[in-house]
Amino acid sequence: MQYEGVLQKMQTENGSPIQYYLVFENDFLNVNQIINKSIVLTLLKHQCLNCKLDRPIYRQGFCKTCFFEIPTAGDWIMRPELSKAHLDQEDRDLAYEKKVQLQPHIVYLANSSNVKVGVTRKAQIPTRWIDQGAHEAIEIVEVPNRYLAGITEVALKDHVGDKTNWRKMLTNTVDDENLIAWRNKLRPFIPEEAAPYFIEDNQETHLNFPVTHYPEKVKSLNLDKTPEYKGVLTGIKGQYLIFADNTVFNIRSNEGYYVRLTIAS
Repeated sequence: MQYEGVLQKMQTENGSPIQYYLVFENDFLNVNQIINKSIVLTLLKHQCLNCKLDRPIYRQGFCKTCFFEIPTAGDWIMRPELSKAHLDQEDRDLAYEKKVQLQPHIVYLANSSNVKVGVTRKAQIPTRWIDQGAHEAIEIVEVPNRYLAGITEVALKDHVGDKTNWRKMLTNTVDDENLIAWRNKLRPFIPEEAAPYFIEDNQETHLNFPVTHYPEKVKSLNLDKTPEYKGVLTGIKGQYLIFADNTVFNIRSNEGYYVRLTIAS
């Protein structure tokens, strides 16, 4: 069986375990169904997610030209504190920026490899936590725009991490943490503008990933260096495919790569 198309972030459905889907232009695949099967991944070309041209992918699935021009790749995406739509100020496309920035946002704690603080739109809970490979997470504040979430994250980064150790996450060498205690400990450091939005009475969310075997150490697959790879899929965590030979493949960081996926019968 073969599938062909441009890679985009896997779509997910929370469950026990989480369900993962690779969605191509004319087809889709429930990736959970091919765990423990041998697959061949072949790079055919690149295809920018915006202009659709066969150009080298620069960042976030876009070619370099698109990355520096389109509103979906503005600096405020990665740095929410740079959001200005609430001030009616345009970065690249004010209508788009208002649509995305002026909606409820969550500042949260997630434990993937260690406790870290993050920001996402409310509509992206729990998808954001799944994408990060977090086995537990909790909301801290719910604010009405992206700017308030961004300045809250910046303030809390002085007291808790904001990065995931992806190697620890994929080897599952993680500890359970009391995220309620962490939330309460961080409360005094929330900026004054966001303090009224603190969430007091919620509980941790726990997530269950479809992994039959975690690697002891990981090696990352680079399709530009290894354009064809064959391996037995043993699990999915975050946006990573995990294989029996300790190879891992990050779908998210390979968006815009046009591939053929062959599943052994």
